[in-house]
Amino acid sequence: MNAHSPFLRRTLVTLGVIVLFRLGQSLPAPYVTVRAPEADHPLRRLLDLLTGGGLSTLPVFAFGVLPCLAAPPVLRGLIVVIPRLAALRAEGEAGARVLTRYRRRLTVVLGLLGAVGVLGFRGQDILDAQGAIAVVCLTTGTALVLRLAEVITDRGFGDGVRILLLVQVLAVLPSEFLRLYERTGWAAIVVMAVVTLSVTVITIVVAQGQRRVPVQYAKRMIGVRAYGGTSTYIPLRFPQANSPAVLAAVLLSLPVLWPGAGWLEWLRDEGNPGRIAVYFVLVCLFAFSRAAVTQDMDKVAAELVRVGGFVPGIRPGPWTAEYLDFVHRRIIGFGAFCSGVVALIPVTGLALLDVTPRVPVAGVTLQVVLVFLVSVTLDTTRQAQALRLQRRYEPFVR
Repeated sequence: MNAHSPFLRRTLVTLGVIVLFRLGQSLPAPYVTVRAPEADHPLRRLLDLLTGGGLSTLPVFAFGVLPCLAAPPVLRGLIVVIPRLAALRAEGEAGARVLTRYRRRLTVVLGLLGAVGVLGFRGQDILDAQGAIAVVCLTTGTALVLRLAEVITDRGFGDGVRILLLVQVLAVLPSEFLRLYERTGWAAIVVMAVVTLSVTVITIVVAQGQRRVPVQYAKRMIGVRAYGGTSTYIPLRFPQANSPAVLAAVLLSLPVLWPGAGWLEWLRDEGNPGRIAVYFVLVCLFAFSRAAVTQDMDKVAAELVRVGGFVPGIRPGPWTAEYLDFVHRRIIGFGAFCSGVVALIPVTGLALLDVTPRVPVAGVTLQVVLVFLVSVTLDTTRQAQALRLQRRYEPFVR
C-alpha cells in the first residue's frame, strides 16, 4: 500500500476535483432566468460540448473550462502586439511565472465578459442588484474552475484543463448517443465500434510516433580527462490537439447566422460533399499552422551549438536549423493529414447512419471524446510509470 500511495493519492485528488466540478455545473446560479434552448441549433450543441451544457442552464460553473481554453491563445496574440509581454517571454522562467499570472487574470476577465454578454443577451439587467450578483457568481465560478484545473495539473494526473474538458464532453455525450440509437438501432453500435477503433488506432500511432534526428556531441579535454563524445537524438513529434477540428466546426457553423445569403446555402447543407471537403481542408490547415509554431528550430540549433552538439553530416548553425525545419515540416504535414482523416472518420460514420447534423455537432463531439480518452490514458500511463521508477530508485538518490 505504501509503494502505491503516490498513485492512489493522485487518483483520489483527480476524482475529487471531478466530483466538485460536476457539482458546480449542477448548482444553479442565483437570480438567473433559464430559458428553453433551441433544440437543433448547431452552435448551441457545439457550445454544449465546450461547456458541458452549462450555457443552457447557467449553473455556477456555466462556462466550464471554455475561458481556460480561450485565455492562452488570446495571451499569445497579445504577446505578438505588446512588446512588454514579448520581453517577459524572453526572460525565461521568471518571465514565464509573470505570464502565468497574466493568463490567470485574463481567464477571469474572459469569464466576466462572458457573464455580462450571456446575461445581457438573455435580456437580464446586469446593473441592478440581482444582475450584479449573477455576474459575480458566474465570474467566481470561472475562477474556481481555473483553480480546480490547476489542482489536477499539480497534484493529480494529466493536464487539468484537458481532463475537465473531457468530463464536460462525457456529460453531454450520452444524450447524443441515445438520440442516435433511437433513430438507427443496432447499426449505430456497429458503426460507432468501427469509428472508435479507427480513431483510437490512428491517434495512438500519431501520438507515439516520432522522428529521431541523431545528435553527436564533440569531445572536450578538461585537464587530463575527456568529456562529451556521446550520441543522442532529438525527438520530433506531431502535437495532438482537438482545437483544429473544433475551430473548423465553428467556422462552418457561422453561415447559419446569415440565412438570407443564398451563396452560402451549400455550406448549410449537412450532406453536401463540398462542405465535408471544406471541413477536411480547414482541419488540415489549422492543425499544420498550430504545429508549426510549437517548436522553434532556430532555438534548437542555437542550443546545440551552445552545448557542443551537431547533427552528423550537417554543418552547425543555420544549416542545422534549416535541416531540422525541413524534417519538422514533413512530420507536421503528415500529422496534419492524419488529423484531417481522424476528423473525417466520425463524420463518415454518421453519414452512413444518415444522421444530421453531422458537422459540426456529433462528429466533433465523438472525435473530441475519443482523442481525449486516448491522450489522457497515455498521459496517465506515463505519469504512473514515472512514479513507479521514482519509487524504485528513491533509496539510491538519498
